[in-house]
Amino acid sequence: MAKTKSTYFCQNCGYESAKWLGQCPSCKQWNSFVEEIVEKAGSKVPEWRSSANVTSSPKRPNKAAIINEIVYQDEQRLATPDKEFNRVLGGGIVPGSLVLIGGEPGIGKSTLMLQLALGIPKVKTLYISGEESEQQIKMRAERLVQNATANCYILTETSTQQIFKQIEVVQPDIVVIDSIQTLHSSQIESAPGSVSQVRECTAELLRFAKETSTPVFIVGHITKDGSIAGPKVLEHMVDTVLQFEGDRHHVYRILRSVKNRFGSSSELGIYEMQGSGLREVSNPSEIMLSQREEPMSGIAIAAMLEGVRPIMIEVQALVSNSAFGTPQRTSTGFDTKRLSMLLAVLEKRFGFRLSAQDVFLNIAGGLRVEDPAIDLAVVAALISSQQDIPLPTQVTFAGEVGLSGEIRAVNRIEQRIAEAEKLGFASIFISKYNTKGLDAKKYDIAIRPLATLEDLFRALFG
Repeated sequence: MAKTKSTYFCQNCGYESAKWLGQCPSCKQWNSFVEEIVEKAGSKVPEWRSSANVTSSPKRPNKAAIINEIVYQDEQRLATPDKEFNRVLGGGIVPGSLVLIGGEPGIGKSTLMLQLALGIPKVKTLYISGEESEQQIKMRAERLVQNATANCYILTETSTQQIFKQIEVVQPDIVVIDSIQTLHSSQIESAPGSVSQVRECTAELLRFAKETSTPVFIVGHITKDGSIAGPKVLEHMVDTVLQFEGDRHHVYRILRSVKNRFGSSSELGIYEMQGSGLREVSNPSEIMLSQREEPMSGIAIAAMLEGVRPIMIEVQALVSNSAFGTPQRTSTGFDTKRLSMLLAVLEKRFGFRLSAQDVFLNIAGGLRVEDPAIDLAVVAALISSQQDIPLPTQVTFAGEVGLSGEIRAVNRIEQRIAEAEKLGFASIFISKYNTKGLDAKKYDIAIRPLATLEDLFRALFG
């Protein structure tokens, strides 16, 4: 019989201590330790390892090997019908990968996973739910666009031992867990959703995925500050972390890659929530640009990149006289410190008196932008709003602004120009340092190289 004892865990980072501590030595959080009864597991073999199919699967060698002798083989990815999902994963599902999907309640995580389980043809999937009944899942499946396939199995269970027994019977190609906070293992004597249970259940799923080369998707709840609930070590254990974002009062959802061992960690996919499920948005630039009938001041279009994907977004600025002693600096979707830097450059280098005016900046569409190439569009929108002069509607911008007012080159300028040309823009303002090696003749769009912000003001405002 294994010895049972109580251990204290930090609810924030999962740090383990033999006694209660007021402050966590790892994450420095106060009053975050809770007591849990933990049964130390011996050399118990999990239920799923007894399967004949599992024991015959190839395992990694236990001896060290010289790196030059290791033979590398490309991963045979499983492509899904969802192109946005493939893009975020880096080209498809990797066998043996463990993918964690987090998001707010009601944002559509279960719908996304059920669409994945129903939509992949000729692949046996096992959808395990600890939150809903079989009837509820069946009702959602009937609303989806995809027709329910006979290769999708539904299991409502929370015990990992029972789950692995059903996995041994069904032998699925893909396993979906909804959600990890509802599972519990008999080897840990604590409540489901606790730090020790979440960590142990994830570790069992990770061992199963690696030893059987079966991809596993697990859904995770998030806390009020937006991070995935449970210990921080949970994100380190998995191969890929996806964040499902959006406002429940709007129809658009963003699937963002936060961590990906098999692809880029800066990709995103955009969906539209409909009554029949999530619809892919193949051209996100169209929903990021507002439809207005007449030109308005303070609006500029920027050519940005999210990962390797070019997107045209709308930058909205409002500059007005301050009614109070301290002017406001408010930005949505853009770094406030970088906005203050651009305002200082405009005032110091070019004489625009913005220190006594309120400045509001908004990135349309709900995106959070970190690409420095948006600086040029931000500056153009700010001056357009202050001078109350509308910008041409068929003009876009791509350039980084330095502290001396120079316009610096940005990466992958060819993709930005091609996206602007595809959407029908007449001209694009870029840095003159981006024109080196650029063949402007193969583009129908007019390329306007700039050296400093003074060139921009002269071209737009005369």
